[in-house]
Amino acid sequence: MLDGRNLNTDQIVDSLNDVQRAAVQSAPGPILVLAGAGSGKTRVLIHRIAFLMVHFQVLPEKILAVTFTNKAANEMKSRLKNLLNTDFHHLWVGTFHSIFSRILRRESAYTGFGRNFVIYDSDDQLRIIKKIMDELHYSQKEHNPRMIRGRISRLKNEMISPDVFKERIEDFFDEVLYKVYLYYIGFLKSNNGMDFDDLITMPVKMFREHPQVLEKYQTLFEHILVDEFQDTNIAQNELVVQLGAVHRNVFLVGDDDQSIYRWRGAEVKNILNFEKFFPGCQTFRLEQNYRSTKNILEAAYSVVKNNRYRKEKRLWTEKERGESLVLIEAVDENDEGGKIVNRIHHEISHNKRNFSDFVVLYRTNAQSRAIEDALRRNAISYIIIGGTKFYERKEIKDFLAYLRVIDNPQDDVSLSRILNVPARGIGSVTQAKLQKYTAGKQISLSQTLLEVDNIPEISHRLRERLKAFGKLFEKYRSLLSELNFDELARVLNDEIGFLRLYKEDGSIEAMNRYDNVMELLSAISHFCDNREDPSLSPFLEEVALLTDIDTWNDQSNAVTLMTLHSAKGLEFPVVFISGLEEGLFPLGRSKDDPEDFEEERRLFYVGLTRAKEKVYLSWSESRRRFTEGYYNQISSFVDEIDPQYLEILVPKVKRSYPSYTKPVEQVVPDHEEESQETPIYVGCQVYHETFGSGKVTGIEGQGNKMKIRVKFEEVGEKKLLYRYAQLEIL
Repeated sequence: MLDGRNLNTDQIVDSLNDVQRAAVQSAPGPILVLAGAGSGKTRVLIHRIAFLMVHFQVLPEKILAVTFTNKAANEMKSRLKNLLNTDFHHLWVGTFHSIFSRILRRESAYTGFGRNFVIYDSDDQLRIIKKIMDELHYSQKEHNPRMIRGRISRLKNEMISPDVFKERIEDFFDEVLYKVYLYYIGFLKSNNGMDFDDLITMPVKMFREHPQVLEKYQTLFEHILVDEFQDTNIAQNELVVQLGAVHRNVFLVGDDDQSIYRWRGAEVKNILNFEKFFPGCQTFRLEQNYRSTKNILEAAYSVVKNNRYRKEKRLWTEKERGESLVLIEAVDENDEGGKIVNRIHHEISHNKRNFSDFVVLYRTNAQSRAIEDALRRNAISYIIIGGTKFYERKEIKDFLAYLRVIDNPQDDVSLSRILNVPARGIGSVTQAKLQKYTAGKQISLSQTLLEVDNIPEISHRLRERLKAFGKLFEKYRSLLSELNFDELARVLNDEIGFLRLYKEDGSIEAMNRYDNVMELLSAISHFCDNREDPSLSPFLEEVALLTDIDTWNDQSNAVTLMTLHSAKGLEFPVVFISGLEEGLFPLGRSKDDPEDFEEERRLFYVGLTRAKEKVYLSWSESRRRFTEGYYNQISSFVDEIDPQYLEILVPKVKRSYPSYTKPVEQVVPDHEEESQETPIYVGCQVYHETFGSGKVTGIEGQGNKMKIRVKFEEVGEKKLLYRYAQLEIL
């Protein structure tokens, strides 16, 4: 350990490369360090703090170092402690939220809030907004509270007050939003509470309205250092500009090519336009990469260079050329999972790797199901970062609980879980009365629902609701002999309304749940396609075994699964990026917005640059969605990779499409005969509640077994059982 009392500047910069050393030793003033992936940005930030303290004799309390996670802040403190043996008690190191919460409590006299203000989380916010909407008599069905919460958050981060927003009202929803926003601000004030957005926007407002407070902190913080500056939003950027306006000693580290959080308010223009806020700033480009091979870096550059909104930088390395990136072509998502497992086995046997050397990245959490299944079948231990295992996710466990009660009426645990899922007004008091009756009669909870008229303590309205719920399971037990398991699951979903509920919600969380339920239905279809006895009980047994203790799941040596967003800042010897198909990665909706599309490309760049030695890319020619398969196009990002860095893994066996993706033979019946049985015919226009408008391209079978193929405008071709498709003929 170096002793800060006797440390000289040469010792601080001795281990740095030329550009790192130049940035650390630069004269005070505005400095922008464009730090490419794996170029040692945290190292530069820490050594800059040490250099300020040792060379410029800056007191620790005069330095403000801001990052985005507590983990990063703690790592910064730990590494500083290893570098210097001195007092860090007064050093301001932390996240934006923790630092400015501290300042708000100190300066409560200028905010109108007490020092002991409470911080409301997102669930608290939602409850408050719902309460306000009820008081204002706004329908929560017509105006989604979660959407309103998200819009309020965005308005706050863009520093748009209710008064300013009032002048921008364009429609009735805006009027509702304005009113709720206004009352929400008042509610927080009256309850001495702030939300997470307030912890950033309130200091900006305080500094604007009370120049003497701003001057106090401008004087206190002689040097401001910010990590991951590309992830700042408008309000965070203004805080940096406000505090750094006098001394101008602002040291920012970031990489515009790794800006991937626009969906939560981050603004890449903050780092791109830094020179406009601090004219005359010095810019250093950290382009030497210490992580990846030459091939990986060149391939990543051949993609990200296509972005228009970026500062030019090209990573290089002294490492070896390395292996080419490998493209895996799969038939469907299950084949993709199997081939990923095959490559893991190949890497272990040929290159003596451990499970912990691998990470599998995907665009959405729902994609993990097929990969998890493949890993389990091959007894490969794994951990999931940034999410729970597929079959442990709430929405999946809720749906499986319905299936378990259908299969076993004695399963009170599963039935208790879903008594009020989706919400049907069955609160804790009512549930306690049900449990008391069940225990007294020594019967199952399912039977209690059918005998609920014997519980007069429960209102007549609730008794009717509970009886209907109990009869729902009797209905589906009788349907077990009429419908195959695949069809039963789909019909059950339609009646429960999980997908409809999540779609109406529309929030990011709800749409993730929507995708997960769709993926579960796909798993059921895959089970039915590949089992001799594709019925309910064997499926539940398999799931139970898969979700019980996995004896191979040793977290010290396990394959890591995570979304690409979760992977930033991490590195692995071998990286798999799965699901590289148009519409999935990049997401389909990003095509409509050039800035969203460039962020998708940056996300792919982040995925590539996590790899130290090897990259595998995979895509599926078909991917089952809502139990139906459709053909995919390979991601345009794969096409952007310079071919000299890419090798296509040729399958040893010629591919054959699964049955559900084979083109349907178009049977065009006589229109006069068709009209007597059903109004559907090839060429007619239809509308589906989930998939939207489309055109019938094929018909197969007759009567209750008739299946149709529809090409929908937004989601492509689907194959549906006409009896349950509930199509509206246009």
